[in-house]
Amino acid sequence: MFNAFERMMALRYLRARRKEGFVSVIAGFSLAGIALGVATLIIVMAVMNGFRQDLMGRILGFNGHLYVYGAAESLSDYDPLAQQVRGIDGVVAVMPTVEGQVMVTAEGESRGAMVRGVPAERLGERPMLARNIIAGSLADLTGTDRAMIGARLAERLGLRLGDGITLISPKGRVTAFGSVPRIKTYEIAAIYEVGMFEFDSSFVFLPLEAAQIYFQMQDSVSYLDVTVTDPDSVREITGNIASAPLNQGVRLRDWRHTNSTFFNALQVERNVMFLILTLIIVVAAFNIISGLIMLVKDKGRDIAILRTMGATRGAVMRVFFLAGASVGVTGTTLGLILGVVFCENIESIRQVLQSLTGTELFSPEIYFLSQMPAEMDPGEVVSVALMSLGLSLAATLYPSWRAARTDPVEALRYE
Repeated sequence: MFNAFERMMALRYLRARRKEGFVSVIAGFSLAGIALGVATLIIVMAVMNGFRQDLMGRILGFNGHLYVYGAAESLSDYDPLAQQVRGIDGVVAVMPTVEGQVMVTAEGESRGAMVRGVPAERLGERPMLARNIIAGSLADLTGTDRAMIGARLAERLGLRLGDGITLISPKGRVTAFGSVPRIKTYEIAAIYEVGMFEFDSSFVFLPLEAAQIYFQMQDSVSYLDVTVTDPDSVREITGNIASAPLNQGVRLRDWRHTNSTFFNALQVERNVMFLILTLIIVVAAFNIISGLIMLVKDKGRDIAILRTMGATRGAVMRVFFLAGASVGVTGTTLGLILGVVFCENIESIRQVLQSLTGTELFSPEIYFLSQMPAEMDPGEVVSVALMSLGLSLAATLYPSWRAARTDPVEALRYE
């Protein structure tokens, strides 16, 4: 498509001499702008993807995909209902759960927490919990006086395995002197750390029987925690459960409802960031246009000489097109390399920057996660590269066309 002469002239024009140095500086800034724009876009999109996938994996690994509530505040006679739900296609597990808010006190410190009572033998079915026990074991979570807490809660209260924590529930016994809060002390049998700050600092697990005794729920539970094969198909399974001939009226909520605001906000932020960062590449493309227009204006005499020597308008256009395209292609390639390398080593880079600056760049209290995630989507990376190349090549068309339209007579006359 481009012969040796055209490639030589394009390279010659990009390596401007001293008196033409400003044109070369503009080309350098254009190249740097495209490279930084592509790299930033790849990095931000990868971090947003990783943030969403990591959060989604931890949320759905820690909680169920679907919740079955009773018509009243609690769900009584739940065993037959649980058996019916287990028989529906797509349902993997059903876990009766008792849940309630409490105040946790230990060593003179107090924290708000959520107590979740589940069958201790079924916790092993939750890989997110089973794989992240850092002290003790799930097998020790038995009886009515043992509990499992998160690592962040243990750290804040200064607790270790075997220590005691006191749970205080505002919903106590009603006496002649008013309501008396329920208070009970439990021994820490296990400590978990799933890597999500909210879960590691706010949840206390009790065996189901212990939670029923503490919250005075006898033979009832708060809800059924349902796990399905594919979280994305939970809407269909919800419809199957709703249409099944169950023995009592139930209310259904899936993970999309409970986390819809959060994930919708992430998607909106991701789209806005994509549009904003694309402007970096657009600005760099405008720099290519301005640089090439200045180059065409500066090389008017050269263009005229080339035309009088027999160069066609197409040849002149290809020379300047190749000069501009070289900036775009080189900038895009450098941006791709920089973005991919940064994403592959983002956690190490974060640790180095934190040690150099002495500041915490990714606080788990704010971002929920203890590590910065990055998940590159190959299709997304290719789309960013193609968009950058398309904008860069489009930016060279008008200056190249203007160079090809230069009149040799007029150019030589004014020289």
